[in-house]
Parts: sequence; C-alpha cells; structure tokens
Amino acid sequence: MTTYTLAKLIDIAEKNNPEARAAWENAKARAAELGVARAALYPTMAAAALAESTRDDVLLGASYYRQTKAVFLPAFVLDYTIFDFGERSQAVAISRNNLLSANFQFNDAQRKIIFKVMQGYYELLDRQGRQDAAEADLKNAQTVEQATEARLKNGLATLPDLLEARSATAQADYDLQATIGATEIAHGNLATALGISPMNPLKLETIEKLKMPQKIDETMEESIDEALVQRPDLLGLVAELHAAGAQVKEARRAYSPTLSFTGTAGLERIYGEQYGFPGTYSPTQETWTAQLALRWTLFDGLARENRLFRARADEKKAAAALDAIRDQVENEVWSAYATASTALQEQRAAAALLTAASES
Repeated sequence: MTTYTLAKLIDIAEKNNPEARAAWENAKARAAELGVARAALYPTMAAAALAESTRDDVLLGASYYRQTKAVFLPAFVLDYTIFDFGERSQAVAISRNNLLSANFQFNDAQRKIIFKVMQGYYELLDRQGRQDAAEADLKNAQTVEQATEARLKNGLATLPDLLEARSATAQADYDLQATIGATEIAHGNLATALGISPMNPLKLETIEKLKMPQKIDETMEESIDEALVQRPDLLGLVAELHAAGAQVKEARRAYSPTLSFTGTAGLERIYGEQYGFPGTYSPTQETWTAQLALRWTLFDGLARENRLFRARADEKKAAAALDAIRDQVENEVWSAYATASTALQEQRAAAALLTAASES
C-alpha cells in the first residue's frame, strides 16, 4: 500500500475536490463576462437579406390603379456606439473586478482545501496515536489481570484485587473501542477533504518522520500583517468593493446622453407591376443609409434613481463585509498563532515526559 505524505494528499485534494472545480469554473465564467463587456466597445457588423412584397392602390387622376412591388436587398449593417460618457468603460471595470474577485475566490478555495487536508491529516495521525496508546493500555491491563490471577492462585492476592484488575481491563477495552470509532471518523473527514470515498484505505506517513519546527520565526504582529496582505478571501472582497464602486459610476453615467451610428449598404433589385401594364424589373443598384443618433433619456419612471440607490447600497455593503472579514482574519491568525505556540511547548513537554516514562 502506498504511504501518503501530506504533500501528496494535498495534490490529490486539489484534483478531486468539487469545491475547487466549482471555483475554477466560476473564474472561467467571469473571464467570459469580461470579454462580453469589452466587446461592447467595438462596432457590430451583420449580413442581412431583405425580401419584401407590397400591394396597394395608387391614385392617378380620377382613378385608382393597383400596384404590386417586390424588393430583394442583400446588405451589410453596421452599428456602433460612438460616445456614452464612459458607461461601457465602467461595465468593463465591473467585469474586470468581478474576475479578480473570482480568481481570489479560487485561491481561497485552494487555501481552505489545503487547510482541511492538513487538519484532517494531523487529526487522523492524532487519533491513530491515541488508538495505539489505548491498545497498549489494554495490553497492560490484561497483563496485570493475568498476574493478579496468578497471585490469587498462590495466595498472594485477594478476590477484590482480581475484580479490580478485571474492571481496569474492561475500562481499557471500552476506551480502545471509543478511540477506534474516533479514528474511523477522522479517516472519513480526511477522505471527504480529499474528494474520495471513505471506503478507500489510506496509509499515512507516521508522525515520527515529520520534521517539526522548534519555534515560530515570525511574531504575532508580523503574522497578522502578512495575512492582511495575502489572504485571498480578503483580497477578493477588496475586488468586490472596487466592482461596487464601478457600478455606482455606471449608474451615474445613465443620466448622460449617448451618440451612436447606424448604417446599411447593399444592392437592391425591385420588381414592380401595375394593373393594366406589364411588370418590370429595375436594374440592380447600390443603396445605402447612414444615421447618426443622439439619445438622451429624460424620464424613465425613476429607474435610474433606483439603480443608483441600489449601487450605493451594494458599495456600502461591500465595505462593511470587508471590515468584518478583516477583523475575522486578525482573530483567526491570533488564535492560530496562540495554538501553534502552545502546541510546540506541549511537544517539548511530551518529549520530556516520554523520555522519563521510558527510563521508568
């Protein structure tokens, strides 16, 4: 069976964990949104073919004459917004910041996966160590029980001594079963973090082969400052705040006019027929139209006002969320630093206790 190190387990989790795949697909979708927003800065061109038939009565003198006309027009259509006071640019800025936020969310998903794998890895090692200790306690209790039975047969112990030894054996067996259950649960938690079935067996690198640091090189303040600069969840909220600010600017741009150009160019051929006269085709001729339009919305039922109000509220919401996550990051680093410092001290104390117990 393969022995898995922590690095191998993290690599497996990054490939199989569904949360990482979901975050990656979200980042790809936001990248596509940015491409759509940038496309609005360019003109659009389409090929069109128009076929039209009309019939009506034309007044000529004192009489009406029925007239039929058919038109076939293949053409190219060009549509381009020349100027909109930066509304499209703000849409690009929104999409760009949403993409940054999605990228940071992907990085944060990777961070959480690594943390879950490390937590599950060390938890399983801890449970396996406790199980080994419980097995040793049971073996020791059984040995004491056997020795007490032998002493009782030789008249060197009493029946209460034997009953007490049996009770200790039963208690050790109970403790062992509890640790076995906890080990299975820890195995399932690690398998879930890896994105694999708990039915798959895992052989981990033993804790004796791990190199543990003697001390934490960074101070508490340095660790907090580094986290505030590098934590992807915090950086993702910063990008969301910038996107919310761009949404406010975009909502303001809606009060400005837009200047756009629309044009068509093609070839036209017409068939006409009038009552009492033979039908005829016109020669194929070039045709084109060009339109320059200035559009300014004067009233829209307060839709722009409400969009601006919503954008400002979202900006304040993003700012509040950023402050909350900043406080959370500081508290997490503080707790983790204190836990790590305590664990290193406990490790040194445990090593001294193990040495003394071995000598005893």
